Formats: sequence, C-alpha cells, structure tokens
Amino acid sequence: MTSCGLLNSSNKPVPLRSGSVTVLIRGFVADVGCELLYRNDEQGPVEAVFVFPVDAEAAVYAFQARLGGACIQAQLREKKQAQEMYGDALAGGQSSFLLQQEGAGGDVFSCSLGNLPPGEEAVLTLRYVCELPLEPDGAARYMLPAVLRPRYTPHGWDGEDVTQGVPRVPQGELPYTLSLSATLQSPHGIDRVLSNCSLTPLSYTAGNRTSAQVSLAETPPWGRDMELLVYYAEPHKPSAVLELGLPGAEPGSLMGDPAVMVTLLPSLPEAVPGQSPSGEFIFLLDRSGSMACPMDGRDGSPQRIDSAKETLVLLLKSLPLGCYFNIYGFGSRFESFYPQSVAYTQQTMAESLQRIQQLQADLGGTEILAPLRAIYRSPCRDGHPRQLFVFTDGEVGNTKDIITEVQRHQGSHRCFSFGIGEGASTALVKGIARAAGGSAEFITGQDRMQPKALQSLKRALQPAVTGISLSWDVPPGMEAALLGRGPEVIFPGQRCLIYAQLRGQPQPPDTAMGGITLQYHIQDQTYKETLQFPLQPQDGDRLPVHRLAAKSLLLELEGAVDTGSEGDRHRALETSLSSGVVCSLTAYVGVDTERGQPVQGPLMRRDIPLAAFGTAPQRLLGSSRGHSLSVFMSHFGAAAPGPLAILQCSSGSVQPKRGNVCAQRLPPETVSQKEGAPKESPLLRLVSLQNADGSWDLDPRLAAALGVSETDAKGRMPSKDVPPGVWATVLAVVWLHGRAAGQRDEWELLEAKAVGWVRGQAGPRLSECLEAANTLLGCSVGPAVFGL
Repeated sequence: MTSCGLLNSSNKPVPLRSGSVTVLIRGFVADVGCELLYRNDEQGPVEAVFVFPVDAEAAVYAFQARLGGACIQAQLREKKQAQEMYGDALAGGQSSFLLQQEGAGGDVFSCSLGNLPPGEEAVLTLRYVCELPLEPDGAARYMLPAVLRPRYTPHGWDGEDVTQGVPRVPQGELPYTLSLSATLQSPHGIDRVLSNCSLTPLSYTAGNRTSAQVSLAETPPWGRDMELLVYYAEPHKPSAVLELGLPGAEPGSLMGDPAVMVTLLPSLPEAVPGQSPSGEFIFLLDRSGSMACPMDGRDGSPQRIDSAKETLVLLLKSLPLGCYFNIYGFGSRFESFYPQSVAYTQQTMAESLQRIQQLQADLGGTEILAPLRAIYRSPCRDGHPRQLFVFTDGEVGNTKDIITEVQRHQGSHRCFSFGIGEGASTALVKGIARAAGGSAEFITGQDRMQPKALQSLKRALQPAVTGISLSWDVPPGMEAALLGRGPEVIFPGQRCLIYAQLRGQPQPPDTAMGGITLQYHIQDQTYKETLQFPLQPQDGDRLPVHRLAAKSLLLELEGAVDTGSEGDRHRALETSLSSGVVCSLTAYVGVDTERGQPVQGPLMRRDIPLAAFGTAPQRLLGSSRGHSLSVFMSHFGAAAPGPLAILQCSSGSVQPKRGNVCAQRLPPETVSQKEGAPKESPLLRLVSLQNADGSWDLDPRLAAALGVSETDAKGRMPSKDVPPGVWATVLAVVWLHGRAAGQRDEWELLEAKAVGWVRGQAGPRLSECLEAANTLLGCSVGPAVFGL
C-alpha cells in the first residue's frame, strides 16, 4: 500500500498538522488554550492518539471539537463510562474524541480522536489553568511542557505505562508545527519577558504597561520545554482575586458560590548561617545514565551529573559545623558514602569531597524507592531534624508508590526536590516535596542548579514554622470556607496561596471589604500577615480561581483515595464532575451525533510521534561480554546484556572497602583534568579549598585560586601577629565579594560561616587585614562585610 500525507518513522501517516497555544497570564496564574489541528489524508477513517505531558498541578477544565462545521462540547464523565461511550461511538461509525489522564501521576494525558473520515479536518481544543511559580529573581515562570520522556519501569512493578508506546522521530523531523501567543496582565505593571525561544518584541496594549502581548517569533524546537519568564514591576505584593460563581450552579456548592485566591508573601527572618549546628542533611543524587546528557540539550553545555556534582560541593561547604550528613547515589541500585549519617567534620567533609569528584552517571535505571526506604530505615538523630534533598532528571512508572512512601514518613523529615533537565516528572518532583513539607525546584534550559539548591538549603536551615493558623474577616451574612488544607509550611521568599469559598451575601453589598490574617510561630516569636481586599469580582467567564481551588482539593482527595477511603473517592468524583476539572477518576468524552451516515471503512490507529532525545555517551555503560549499550536504553528499561540485568535486581547499599577506596582514588587535580571533564569554575576552585569550620589555609593552592603569586599572598600579610588562616580567610571573603558578586546566591552561606570564624579569631587586626586584602586583590570591599 502507498502511504500518503505526512509520515512518521514507521512510514505511517501522521494526522496531526499543528498545535496552537494561547496563554492569558494574570499575575501568577496562566489560563491556557491548546488547539490541535488534524487532517486525514488516508483512504479510510483513522483514530489519532496523542500522548503529551501536562504539569501535575494544572487544572484541565474544558475540551471541545470542531468537526465538519459542527462545534461539539465534550462532557466530563466517570472515566470508565467515558471510555465506554468513546468505544461505542467508534463501533457505531461515529466520530468521537476522548481526553483522559494516564496513570495516577497526573502529569501525562492522552487525547484520542476516533473515526476522522478521509479528507476531513478536525480541531480539538483543550483548556487548563495553572499557578505560576515565583523564581528566585522575582519572575513568574510559565512552562509549556513539550518533552515527554518514557517513564522508567522499576524492577517488579506491574503497572501500565502509556509512555513506552509513543513513537519517536529525530528532532527537527516532526511533521507538525507549534505556535504560541501570550496576553499578559498585571495591575502592578509588566517590566519585561524572557524566553528560551525567540519572541516577537513585547507589545504593550495599555499606556500604563498593565497589559501586553508577545508571541513566538518562529517554530520552537520540540526537543525542549518552552518557557516564558514574566517580570513585573512589583512581584512581591500580596493580592486577592475574587471571582463570582458559575451562573446556574447551585448556591452553596463549590462552583455556585464566589471563590477567592489570596497570595501572601510572609516576611520571615532570614536564617543566620552557623547559628544552629543541628540538623541531619541527606543528599540523594540520581546517577542513572540519562544524567550524562547535557543540561540544556546542547552538546557544549555541562552534563547534568557535573552540574549536580558542583552543586553538591557548594552544599557540602555550606553545612554548619556539628551537623550530620550522608550522600546517596541511585540508579538500578544505590550506594551511600557512609552506612549511616556521620558528623560533619574536616575529615568527613574532605573525604566526601574526593568521593563527589569520582561520581559518574553509571548506575543504570531510576530505582528511587529502594534508597528512600533505606534512608527511612536509618534512625533519626535526636535534636537533629532530618532534611532530605533529592536530585533527579527521572520519570518513573511508580510515582504514586514513591510519594506514598515519602508521605508515610512526613513527620520525621522535610523533603526538598529538584527536577533536572527537560521532561522531569512534575508529578514526582512536586509530589514528594508536597508530601514532606519541603519545596520543589525545576532546572531547565540554561538555568544554574546551584542557586536553587542553595536557596533550598537556606530553607532547610530555617527554624521550623509552627502553629500556622488562618482567620477571615468578612461582612455579616458571609462566611469563608477554606478549600484544601491551606498553608502547612512557610519558607522565606515563597508565596502562600490560599483558596476559599465565600458563602452568603454581604450586608450592605456595595462597599464590602474582606480580610485575612495568617498567624504563625518561629521558636518563641509570633508573626502575623494581614491583607484587606475589596469584595469586587474580576471580569471573565473561565473561572480560573474556581478551577485551581478544585484542583487543590482534588490533589488532596486523590491522595486519600489511594489509601482506600470510599468517602474521599466519592467526594473527589463529585468535585471533579461539578467543577469540570479532570482527575484520575474522570475523563472528557464527545460524540458527533450530527452526522447522518456512519463513517465507513476499517479504522486505522495512528499514534502521534514525539521528538526523540539525544542519547548519553556509550562509554559510560559497557558490558563485560563486549556489548556496547547506550545509556539511553538502560535508563528506560530495555533488556540489557551483561551486568545491567544484575544491577536491576540489586538494591542493597553497596559499601566500598575503606582500604581500596583510598588506593583507587585519583588526586583532585587528575580528576578535573581527565578527558571530557568540564573546566572547573574559578568560584568552585576557591570554594573547594575551604575548611569545614569556614576558614581557608594560606598555601599555594589558595594563591592560585585568588590569581596572585604565593610570594604576594604570604608577603603582603599586614603583620606577623596575624594568624595565617585569618589572613587567608579574609582574602577569600574579599575575593568572593569583589570577583564573584554575581554568584552571591551560591556562596552566601559558606561566606557567612567564614565571616563568623574570622570574627572569632582575628582580634583587633581585622581592619588592617581587610585593607591589605583590598589592596592586594584590587577590590573595595567595605568593613560592614565583617561586621566592623
């Protein structure tokens, strides 16, 4: 048979022609419409199935089709009923379409269009709304996920994984296009927009810069997630958005009553580094094969594993003296540096630093459950709250099992998670952080991992916020009912989003005001955040606040459904059906009942292909039998010859023999110069020399890192009375402020440790040391840095 139209790699036609995305960004909420244009150029009817990623916290709330001139709104039904309706329509020759969440994770959807007649076009449109994270630099970040990596199937897991069957074509050869246009609105003014794709110039549509439009200037590469960073004139202002209910919906119901979304930015006191030596810090690092891929998909950028190693060095140097720590690596098996967490001393820090330099992306697949269970089996240390940092680029089939395991131990630790690279699972990364009261960060494109990891360490060092309570002040005749659990953890620089349903009518209705007070305790201090807001609803009929409130409630209820609660299952189903927000229990289905004649001919299924992604270098995993096996295959669970099959079954902690480890280690200089190793940054070179107590030693390596001669480093010391370590540490701190000011987020904690050490050792000569250091290094660092 001769194939016609657009073809995929299997020489099968691809009915999807284009994807068109429109985004309305209001502050920190995005309302998104995705339009998919299909055309059938084959001789008979086709069924087109498109599997694509969606943020796990996005609320998908509408689905419609234009078929042969008719516009058909899909109906949200219980999932099994929707699937039966779709199947019956196909069997009866009717055109139909189905949108459903795949699996329990919530970040993969499939869109099926069945019985598209030959020669005809169809346009499917789905809508979703999502919260936008606040980046460390104040930007609101919208990401359109375009990369869907096959989920790694853990050993012994028997769940279904739809991502394994998605056809792949080389990047640049996808037979459909993508366009995106965005409308931006903010009462505080829009400053600028950045993107990892080329944009048209920002066009302001209001004289006071409160609204603007921007579009993609060209079709972006499908091989990476597309992102917009929107900078507002005043991003850190608390706000409230009030929305009327759905006309015709029953008063007293979630959709029938007004809803409000309140954004608060609690002003917590910054943690003082070194103030508390307590804490157990466990770093769990993904060492699966795909961590050898470049950070932003381009060959010149550093490998994910190298960026993670540099981040680990900075984290290790920033820990307070007297805490406990351990480092785990996982793939198809896992390893830990120590059988249990050890005290943070000069010896353990130096030993760990050497071992970090040896780490490679060489452990196969992504088996994260086994190391988590091993960590939870090790007893917590009294007086040292456990803080878990998880770094992964992974996507796994058993996301729910992992989140449940973390949740089971939520009372004994906090979990901070990092999704690395394009396509990291939002369900996994956000789910484990939410389950254990931490925070989630994503590192994509040309982001640096280091500042985001150090920001999370600052949060972990922050004393726990306790006694969080909310109180509402609404007019007589009204009451505010919280939707979802409300804030359970608060961190500096992080927003608190609160959703509530407003019941009743204000008396009098014209000049009504509402208020909310958030109260919490840090140690023995009480803090309050209060916001007053007018009870004036915003314009619009899409109800983004109601949909997000419903999604927040569904995330909570679906977690309880997994534990077997029938009441929560019924409530989740009811919330989904009444709000129109899809969950794991429901699906959208539409049937074309207008067409008089059934579609004739045998139905051919066409899976829409996605972009393939680069494989990691083959040299990282090889078989003792002479096979060459690409890391890409090992990461995604292909049958592997040789040792990989053994690795997949092994999940015990592998402890190298002490004697052998030291004998096999290369000195740091050799490691950093080995073939293919990235060039060490000047900052990392200096930081690597810092001692655990925060000080530096005066030696040739420090002089080289500072860019001065050893003779000058020693000869320009202001007095023989000054201890060499004090002079060395003052030099290092001055270099950080003078030469690496742009990376302050990365060295702030370790610098504070250094300043604390100097102030305890220097005595009256500190001012002289600072002046001499400024002269030697050509800097002008002020005395306030050292508290003078």
